[in-house]
Amino acid sequence: MKALRKALDSSVVAGVFESPRRKVDTEHPFQLLQECVAGALADAGLTIDSVDGLCVTAGDIAEGGLVEDVIEVAEYLGITPSYVDGTDLGGLSAIAQLARACAAIHAGLASTVVIAYAACPRRFPFGGDLPVTWPIGPGATEAPYGVLNFAAYALYAQRHMHCYGTLPEHLAALVVDIRNNAAANPQALYRDPVTVDDVLSAPVISSPFTKPMCCVVTDSGGAVVLTKRDRLPDLSGTPVRVLGYGETIQKVHLSQVPDFTTSPAAVSGPAAFRTADVSVSDIDVAQLYDAFAITPLMALEDLGFCAKGEGGPFIMDGNVRPGGSIPINTDGGGLGSNHPGKRGVFALIEAIRQLRGEGPGVQLGGVELSLVHGI
Repeated sequence: MKALRKALDSSVVAGVFESPRRKVDTEHPFQLLQECVAGALADAGLTIDSVDGLCVTAGDIAEGGLVEDVIEVAEYLGITPSYVDGTDLGGLSAIAQLARACAAIHAGLASTVVIAYAACPRRFPFGGDLPVTWPIGPGATEAPYGVLNFAAYALYAQRHMHCYGTLPEHLAALVVDIRNNAAANPQALYRDPVTVDDVLSAPVISSPFTKPMCCVVTDSGGAVVLTKRDRLPDLSGTPVRVLGYGETIQKVHLSQVPDFTTSPAAVSGPAAFRTADVSVSDIDVAQLYDAFAITPLMALEDLGFCAKGEGGPFIMDGNVRPGGSIPINTDGGGLGSNHPGKRGVFALIEAIRQLRGEGPGVQLGGVELSLVHGI
């Protein structure tokens, strides 16, 4: 833990940029990614010539890359970094790469690292003939039955409802709160507020999820610049420290999941709190991964903001709204603002903007500690 804390303390987040675009009709995803990298460097007051570390995940068609995605992106950007990371952990990839970039800077492998992500799934859909979908090997127990992503998360929701009495109204209330945040964000895809009745009466995608309980589908991109602390005099933006980090894995296949009511946050969250030497009550704002309405609800419980099984009533009591005990997803999240595939970079960006007082929509006052959660 001490070694991790020392590594995290060796660098600062110097710049961020989120593309305001939600629909990209002509450019390649790498072009969108390049725009985000340039924007984040400009925010930091640095140039592309100073970048000697690159972290990207672009291994899918919608992300523009192939199996050697980090090399392709470096080539496109015109750089030859001494440190690269193409770690793919799904939606949380950029969050994991942030911790690895801190370690790389601490070890002397790089001095300035860019973490970037962009995708255009509206034109280049995700998917394809991936090994995980083959009816042999690891996918054999599920692929023949057509288990899709939204159906998998719906099973988590159904189990939570069965065990704890969670209601569709609880999920709908969460959507309403996050969409209200999106309404204040000029960059958000959906800016019209909704009611609980609106959410519940929408078409069912996979029970209990109606369409608004599932993330939006947008094109978008974002980038974060991390640099050595001794470069502080060179920076134009407000630097942000990384205090703690925790990571774990669960399962890929539903048939292997031991408990559908507990997420990996039950392990990664406490680890992050220990590293940062803070408690859950110290957190001012949280950006909780919201690909589906059940994921932030479970994160609230597993991170300790409320007891297990009490996520629904906790939300209904207004705790996750601005002014509540733990405001979440202040930019409108994946349920209202943007979700091009792997949303972790946007959760990072919004957490940093809240700390810097630069939220594009809802900006909370007095934010000193911000939590980012990916799954």
